[in-house]
Amino acid sequence: MSQIIFDLALSGAKKIVTMADDMLKKAVSEKGESQKIEFPETAFYFPVAHALLGHEVKTLKDIQIPLNEAKALIKTEGFTNSKLAQLGVLDSGLAALLGTEIITGIRYLNNQEPQKDCNGFFSDTILRTLGIQLVDGRLPGFAAILGASKDSKTAVEIVREFQKRNILVFAGSATDGKSIIDQLIEEKVEMGWDNYIVPYGRDTVSAVYPLSWALRGAMTFGGIKPGNAAACLKYTKERVFAFALTLGNVDEFKVAAGAAAINLGFPVIADTDVPEIMHTGLCTYETLVKELDYKKIPQKCIDVRGVKVKISKIPVPVPFAAAFEGERVRKEQTHVEFGSKYSTAFEYLKMNEMKDVQDGLIKVIGPDADTVKPTETGPAALPLGIVVEVAGRKMQKDFEPVLERQIHHFINFAMGIFHMGQRDQIWVRISKDSFASGFRVKHFGEILRAKFLEDYPALVDKVQVTIYTDKKEIDKLLPEIQQAFNERDERLAGLTDDSVDTFYSCTLCQSYAPNHVCVISPEKLGLCGAYNWLDGKAAYEINPKGMNQPISKGDLLDPVNGEWQGVNKFVYDNSNKSIERFFNYAIMEFPTTSCGCFECIVAVLPECNGVMVVNRGYTGMTPIGMTFTSLASSVGGGSQTPGFLGVGRIYLASKKFLVPEGGFHRVVWMTKELKEVLSDRLKKRSQELDTPDFFDKIADETVTTDSAQLIEYLQKVDHPALKMPPIIK
Repeated sequence: MSQIIFDLALSGAKKIVTMADDMLKKAVSEKGESQKIEFPETAFYFPVAHALLGHEVKTLKDIQIPLNEAKALIKTEGFTNSKLAQLGVLDSGLAALLGTEIITGIRYLNNQEPQKDCNGFFSDTILRTLGIQLVDGRLPGFAAILGASKDSKTAVEIVREFQKRNILVFAGSATDGKSIIDQLIEEKVEMGWDNYIVPYGRDTVSAVYPLSWALRGAMTFGGIKPGNAAACLKYTKERVFAFALTLGNVDEFKVAAGAAAINLGFPVIADTDVPEIMHTGLCTYETLVKELDYKKIPQKCIDVRGVKVKISKIPVPVPFAAAFEGERVRKEQTHVEFGSKYSTAFEYLKMNEMKDVQDGLIKVIGPDADTVKPTETGPAALPLGIVVEVAGRKMQKDFEPVLERQIHHFINFAMGIFHMGQRDQIWVRISKDSFASGFRVKHFGEILRAKFLEDYPALVDKVQVTIYTDKKEIDKLLPEIQQAFNERDERLAGLTDDSVDTFYSCTLCQSYAPNHVCVISPEKLGLCGAYNWLDGKAAYEINPKGMNQPISKGDLLDPVNGEWQGVNKFVYDNSNKSIERFFNYAIMEFPTTSCGCFECIVAVLPECNGVMVVNRGYTGMTPIGMTFTSLASSVGGGSQTPGFLGVGRIYLASKKFLVPEGGFHRVVWMTKELKEVLSDRLKKRSQELDTPDFFDKIADETVTTDSAQLIEYLQKVDHPALKMPPIIK
């Protein structure tokens, strides 16, 4: 290992630890040792200290233990007895990691974080929200950029190249006082989680945010217990495909941060000439030559880390990748829009016979985007009807809605194009920049044909697209298409768990939660809410060797709990032989496992003889005395946790919901947001149970978040859960 780099890393780590020590002393003198301290919206306290040391930091006094460990790692002030020194990694990197977490934690206490135009600490909610994208390949890797490029145009080029490859970009730190954040703002690049560009902070210390995020992934999805440092670092190295890119001068703080990244298995790539680190079992610093082509940096980073990326070659005049899916096109940025309250719009996919589909045929019936112009009051508006006809030897009628839902994603992948909704409730915008680049209505057809052929080769052999912007034609077609939607809903509603002999698995999340297996049945969708039984069936047809496999139910062992011999065997064989029994409908006995991507958590409230439901994104308190993030830390990781259950939200309205415990009538509390979103479904379920007023008896946070007050409310409204047999026997 280069002595120069070693010395820089050690010097940087010592300065970081000294800064942390000084800040802690000042904070204690001003606020006292018992002062509560925490990062926002996390159940992992100080995540680095929690993951590596198993230590919970709740007060300023609790910080002393990770601070002393950091001092021991760099052997300062007489500290030499380190718990982590024998891990075979760069001790200065671990010291810097612990030190930066202390510094940023105290900054939060002093209201100095997040910094201007930055996200700051990444919440557990964000971690789990992106969970499904981490495991299904939409997010193949992460880039942490430290510093600033030679100019703002180059900064945008680098970031766009990452976006084209669906790489999530964490942007921050600074070079000579300027951050890449400023450069992106200067070029009016929209940043945020939805855009895959996350500004974490304006100094190198804040680089701890993406690193601690990775460590939380080890505990959340890997089921690794806090304090098992070796397992955490092994997990991040083998399962979290991340890397760091330093732009501009590499000072001692950047080298210390780089050493921290290397400990997690993340290589560090620089655009300046720095010595190469060679250390057994570690990734290396990669030096790029001077006068380099900056557009090649992203691919170099990807090659070094071994990230597997797939770039779609779509014949449209704008960049195209999943990274642009969350991009917003605001009113003032819009050239033309379709649907919403502005015009009639729909999208519809149907299968046809091979002879009736002309592959590659794209027709536009009506005016195109170049026939209208924005006005002083806003963008121009046109009606829109998208009819996609597909044919394939393995295509089935039941797959129509599965493929149709992909229209939303595919159109959103184009930069500067906004799509929301489905069926006859869509809203689409083409930005002024994309229009200026040559994007026209016909390109919707180019996108859809290319992506359906690329993503569904086992199902789709031919695609033709007809796009209507003529209102008379749309009004003529719409009643027929709406009837098709109604027939489709009736066909799906007829599927029950008892009417099929095969369920489907989903093991996408095993890349993060190795022991987790989702069992998807017609009446119980995947806990992430993204995969239902038809999705599983379609996915298996598309890729018979993929993550969605058929499960032969086998002999029925328990109709109430939902236990089948074939399901038990499949789960046991595919959970690394860790789960022996599996009740598909229960919460108290042998419940389903959870990976961490669940939409909602169902938790038993013994004192209320019922259950509460809290959804991802709700940040308030619940009657169980825990927030969503606190609950999620107990439920995830691929383990069975009696009394707690991760579920997809529409499962709450299923006839199979908690059947062994008494079903829907056990729900005594749920968040107001959930009640509003599921209102129609839950009211219908209440009607089916001959209790039409039951929906109104479910409390939410506007009623109370206190369990004692909740009991009083339940008694007042005569909630049926109070008269049911004890939920805990």
